[in-house]
Amino acid sequence: MDKIFIRDLTAETTIGIFNWERDIRQKVIIDLEMEVDASIAASTDSISDALDYSQISQELLTHIETSACFLIETLAEELAGIILEKFKVAWVRLRLTKPEALTKASGVGVLIERSR
Repeated sequence: MDKIFIRDLTAETTIGIFNWERDIRQKVIIDLEMEVDASIAASTDSISDALDYSQISQELLTHIETSACFLIETLAEELAGIILEKFKVAWVRLRLTKPEALTKASGVGVLIERSR
């Protein structure tokens, strides 16, 4: 199988367990790998046969920017669910990073894999 990927998709959202985190918006970064059969799109050279990563990005950004999860695990699970439900994807690997969560680290986050 083939994989389509999106790297460093960035959005701001309300996320975190502390009171001060509920009053601000924090940056999150999404990295995706999605398993698809790209051979049909490759042979037809048509977007209608391809996985539309622009549409996927917009769906995820809209969800992230309107969500208010306490845990990064919850947001990651919701995003993976959106991809599996709305797009022709057999499997998704999603890394969700909060780059400013710890002062001594470049980021913390979660990496999940889900399939149909």
